[in-house]
Amino acid sequence: MRWTDVLDIAIELSEAHPEVDPLSINFVDLRNWVLALEGFDDDPDRCGEKVLEAIQAAWIEELD
Repeated sequence: MRWTDVLDIAIELSEAHPEVDPLSINFVDLRNWVLALEGFDDDPDRCGEKVLEAIQAAWIEELD
């Protein structure tokens, strides 16, 4: 996975952290959780706030 795989990342996060409300996580933790996902292989420095916002929004959608 890469930073552009927003939906795949959101699905993986919802499965890895089912007890977490995505609105309650800060972007530092969110970034670290994405980097820790199995299969994630992208440059950590290519991530910005807009990417994290997109991941968070997709994660929220995944829960609905």
